[in-house]
Amino acid sequence: MEIPSPDEDSSAKFLIQSGTFIDGNLLVNSDGVRVVSQSEVKGPPLIKPTDNQLSLADVDTIKVIGKGNRGIVQLVQHKWTGQFFASKVIQMKVEESARKHIAQELKINQSSQCPYVVVCYQSFYDNGTVSIILEYMDGGSLVDFLRKVKTIPEPFLAVICKQVLKGLLYLHREKHIIHRDLKPSNLLINHRGEIKITDFGVSAIMASTSARALTFVGTYNYMSPERLTGNNYCYKSDIWSLGLVLLECATGKFPYTPPDQEEEWTNFYELMEAIVDGPPPSAASDQFSCEFCSFISACVQGDPNNRWSANELMGHPFISMYEDLNVDLASYFTDAGSPLATF
Repeated sequence: MEIPSPDEDSSAKFLIQSGTFIDGNLLVNSDGVRVVSQSEVKGPPLIKPTDNQLSLADVDTIKVIGKGNRGIVQLVQHKWTGQFFASKVIQMKVEESARKHIAQELKINQSSQCPYVVVCYQSFYDNGTVSIILEYMDGGSLVDFLRKVKTIPEPFLAVICKQVLKGLLYLHREKHIIHRDLKPSNLLINHRGEIKITDFGVSAIMASTSARALTFVGTYNYMSPERLTGNNYCYKSDIWSLGLVLLECATGKFPYTPPDQEEEWTNFYELMEAIVDGPPPSAASDQFSCEFCSFISACVQGDPNNRWSANELMGHPFISMYEDLNVDLASYFTDAGSPLATF
């Protein structure tokens, strides 16, 4: 059992007792997760499940469908309804900073309700492991999809981008959250033609829509220049990442190419120098529409003050230029790969 010493602030520490994981007002045990008052934290840490609440005993594990630094993602199926879910399983035997990120993810999952953010149904703590039961996105991630199609044509990119922007609008304006790790592997798709944002392990909750952060976490490749240099950053750092993701989807390669033309950077400082000191990437005007080129430029401005916000980008001509085509993203996703939910 891990208990803070009496002279420490217990609200800032982790407490594991009687199969319960507590971080501040977040309480998780084998029956689920909830946010409680400090008086409840000091009392018996119990969560009473409701009749219709999902439990770990209700699902069967089918297979492992993903692996990360802190755990695995399993495809699970509800025993009684046959519904598929994704279960993110995280071992809690990690350093305190990693636990903070996990607790942050649980809090964001607990409070987020948006059609463009992956749904979290329930979270559990049991035998030193946190299990997060998530909506199953049967098309995998944009990384998986790009491996199959290599590049994504503009009309489909416009529809994809509009959905991601709506997710970012929700996170930025309603939840005051900077995702901080927007990249192709954190954008999931399904056979219904939906694309949703996931993985809030390194996200930051801000005090207001104008607040700025200073923490250095996330994936280096997609970080904005202001983050790489350790300067204050805001919601527009996610917009830089969005621009790089879209350009990668359009061209089939990461926008910053290493000097030796290898597929991946082996020297972080060379990548950092290219992003911070070099010109921002751009879409080739002879390969893409002027609207798409303009949209990418609006996203990857080196100075965040010149970078468009998610709300401003929703009104950009690129977002609406293909609406008359009635683009069928569902057929496009399904035809390019077989969703696991059909097996």
